[in-house]
Order: sequence, then structure tokens, then C-alpha cells
Amino acid sequence: MQNKLARIAKDTNLFLKRFIKGQKRTELIAAMEYGLFPGGKKIRSKILIDIGAIFKINYKTLISIGAAVECIHAYSLIHDDLPCMDDDKIRRGKISTHIKFGESTAVLAGNSLLTMAFEILVSSSLKINEKIKVDLVKKLSETSGHLGIAGGQYLDLSFEKKKVSKSKIIDMEIKKTGKLFSFCCAVPVIIKRKSNTQIKFFENIGSNIGLLFQIADDLIDFKGSTVIAGKLTGKDKKKGKATLISLLGYQNAIKYADKIKSKIIKDLNKYSSNTNSLNETLDYILKRNK
Repeated sequence: MQNKLARIAKDTNLFLKRFIKGQKRTELIAAMEYGLFPGGKKIRSKILIDIGAIFKINYKTLISIGAAVECIHAYSLIHDDLPCMDDDKIRRGKISTHIKFGESTAVLAGNSLLTMAFEILVSSSLKINEKIKVDLVKKLSETSGHLGIAGGQYLDLSFEKKKVSKSKIIDMEIKKTGKLFSFCCAVPVIIKRKSNTQIKFFENIGSNIGLLFQIADDLIDFKGSTVIAGKLTGKDKKKGKATLISLLGYQNAIKYADKIKSKIIKDLNKYSSNTNSLNETLDYILKRNK
């Protein structure tokens, strides 16, 4: 698993470095690269490739689209870390972008990474049909804005120190984290021009993967180390964050995560028996807190 992630990370970062090199060097590039590289474990890209393998999508095509996903993810982390948001001073084992470059530069670098994701999707280097590119841009736009990541972050902040129902927490976590995983799972189905019903089926699988990932992330914050997380832990409790751990308790949250994982595999087995690679990724997500 580690070797597979390392290969995906290497190929994705190589694509991104070449893409940035092909653009005019501006004053914001340094801050953009700082927030983007070396990046995380590329689990979203791994999910994209796991689902892509089921539909026999070209690996290089998936790496290009995964690079766009990583730009969106990096932008969201840069903005999440800002003092007006979660006020995190460490990210991915180093000081946050706004600490290194200042708040205004961090905001603008995040904005630039957000828009660069769409530049990648419409670039001539991505060898797919133009209509499919439009569909991917539309889907990623929905994923990134008020219907997805931005909306989820708003709810996350507004739920602090409040008693929040399980359904509202799940809705928030699916928007904040699950939507980008939904996009990754939907991409191969969109490329193959499958029906809206099939796209929705895989989007739902992605939502559950994102929910699983968020629970694992919250478990690390609750009991894990800063070294594993790459950021300070124990923050959720201090800030009164609404999480499934704060609602259900540590052990029950673990049981709930196991139940979600079983559902993901059960649902996917209805469509394909080629689930070994995805199952391996899900196990990795769950075991990050151990």
C-alpha cells in the first residue's frame, strides 16, 4: 500500500511541477507550491485510481485529474488553517502557509490553487473528450463551493460548542470531506459516459468513503499524535467541534466507521468484484489512527 501511494504521489507531484513550470512565474507561485508540495498521502488520488481500474481508465488520465483534486484539497487546507477559520499553525508537519507567507498571501495562494484545478481539467494535456471535460468542471465546481467543501466548512464553524444531531454532523462531514471523494469516485463513470443513476451510485460510495476518512481523522485528533496527523491534535475537543466522536463516543465511533466500511464494499460488490485495491485503501484509512 505504501509503495502504491508513493508512486501516485511521485507521479502527481511530477505532473503538478511540470504544469506550474509551464506557466508564467508570479509572486504567488512560492506560496502555492508551499501549500501544494510535498502534499499529503494522496489518498483521494488513490481512490480515483482504485475506481478508475474498475472502468479501465488510462492511468495518466487519472493522474492528471488527481492533480486537479490535489489542488482543490490544498486550497481548502490553506484556507481552513487561517485564523478566521480553524486557526491551525501546523499543517503536514510544517508551519501553515499563512504563518510562512502572511494571511493575505495565503488567501490568494489558495484562490489560485482553486482556479488552477480547472485550468488542469481544460488543458490540452488531458486527453479526453471536450464534453466530458465540461462535465468534470461542472462536477468539481459543485464539489468545491457552497454545495460542498466551502458549505461544509461553514457548517463546521457554525456548529462549534453547540449540540448538533447525528444527521446534521453527517451532512456537514459529507460536504466538507465526502464531496471531494464523491468526485473521485464519479470521474471514471463520467468519462465512460454512464447513466446519471450510475454516477449517483458511485457518488454515494464516495460520500461514505469521505465520511469514513473524516471519522478516522477525528479519531487521530482525539487520541493520535501530532507526528501521525502532521498537525496539532486534541483541537476538536478544545474548540467544541461537532464530530461523531463527541456525539457517539470513541469506541462507538470506531464501530460506526467499521459499519460504513462494510457498506462501501457491499455496495461496490453489486457493481464489480474487483474491489481488492479499494478495500486495501479503506483499511489504510481506518488504521491511520493506530
